[in-house]
Amino acid sequence: MKRRDFLKRSICASAGIAASGTLLDLKKIMAATAASNPPTDYKALVCVYLYGGNDGENTVIPRGSGYNSYASQRTNLAVPLNQILPMNPTAGDGREYGFHPQFAEMQTLFEQGKMAVLANVGPLVVPTSKAQYEAESVPLPPNLFSHNDQQVHWQTSIPEVFTQTGWGGRMGDLMLNSNGVWKNFTSVSIGGANTFGVGSNTPLYHVSTQGSIGLSWYDDNPSTTDLKSQAINQILALDNSNEFENAHRDIEKRAIETNRILSQALQSTQPITTVFPDTHIARQLKMVARLISARNNLSLSRQIFFVEMGGFDTHNAQLDTHPNLLRELSQGLNAFYNATNELGVADKVTSFTASDFGRTFRSNGNGSDHGWGNYQFMVGGAVRGKNIYGTVPTLQINGPNDTGDGRWIPTTSVDQYAATLGRWFGVSNTDLPVILPNLGRFASNDLGFMINPATLRKQGRKL
Repeated sequence: MKRRDFLKRSICASAGIAASGTLLDLKKIMAATAASNPPTDYKALVCVYLYGGNDGENTVIPRGSGYNSYASQRTNLAVPLNQILPMNPTAGDGREYGFHPQFAEMQTLFEQGKMAVLANVGPLVVPTSKAQYEAESVPLPPNLFSHNDQQVHWQTSIPEVFTQTGWGGRMGDLMLNSNGVWKNFTSVSIGGANTFGVGSNTPLYHVSTQGSIGLSWYDDNPSTTDLKSQAINQILALDNSNEFENAHRDIEKRAIETNRILSQALQSTQPITTVFPDTHIARQLKMVARLISARNNLSLSRQIFFVEMGGFDTHNAQLDTHPNLLRELSQGLNAFYNATNELGVADKVTSFTASDFGRTFRSNGNGSDHGWGNYQFMVGGAVRGKNIYGTVPTLQINGPNDTGDGRWIPTTSVDQYAATLGRWFGVSNTDLPVILPNLGRFASNDLGFMINPATLRKQGRKL
């Protein structure tokens, strides 16, 4: 049977949930299960999306006895052993690992217990072995190794059906009641359009690195010479017989009011003194920090943020581009963590990475190609750091985890990654399957990399 035909059958007959009903059921449940006892503390999740597929094999690197195998397959891409920054995890699998030399700030946070690594995570429909993959006996995420498709699968975590919502936005749906009047700021993107932050009831609010995107010249009480603002006021005052025109008018009114409220909230905050690098990712993260500093002015308890970096599709010239990308990511995340310390919310804000896929263990001669499972990173005061979670694959071409050229079959699903973050965020065990319909197919909904406040309370400790 051709893989395309197999996928059509397996998606439509996927174990557990019928493809035709998943989205409809999800919407109904979302409408009925908004948190009845909203939290009163503050927490934020910050998704740092690495577009193109970060080469995890050159981010977390084998040392010790595993280095020779790494170097023989990576050939010209291999980082020299004496340049690798050592990792000293609190527990391990008997193998030695280290970070790329341009990941220095992340190594420091790792050693301080504020950063953790999750190994070999990626989109899955069900747990999948190499034998099942080769026999085509289980459903697989459609169009594996395709940028656009895997970006959608990562951000929705429902790869077998089409959905317009992301798992971040669905978390926002459940937490809307915890926020005040200005619920529009529940899910905020500084990284442009994305699916991750879109919910059924949670809109994705876009902000630039300079602040709110609005009519900076508009004055709702214009002077006699301000003809443009006068014209806007006249349009907003119209009462049209056409429902579409009225709907457009109301949207414009809300947009202008929301822009005004956010601008005022940001202006009323104290400047952040933490120094951020002047890079694309750092500018976005600095704006996230500024928005978090305005949380009390906006009566917000739960927020989802999305920022992004591009350039990780390193088929060519990888040695010229990838180190610079890792340095910018490391320095940006480090500055952001320091800013959350400055704001007194380091244990209330968790940053985490996501990326299209990993890349091949085998070098193509000038770079690496599209893979599947990959390393991801979590940073924050509530992260149970200085450890590698999940299972590092057997780094062997044609080995037990390889689909070819070192494209590792994930041993941990995006669902499990998201659920662990969601539990910390305040999503109940009952509501986790609402956000992640496939979660019940996997062994655990908590990978252990977040400090659980409920556990600490039982022990008489604080976060």
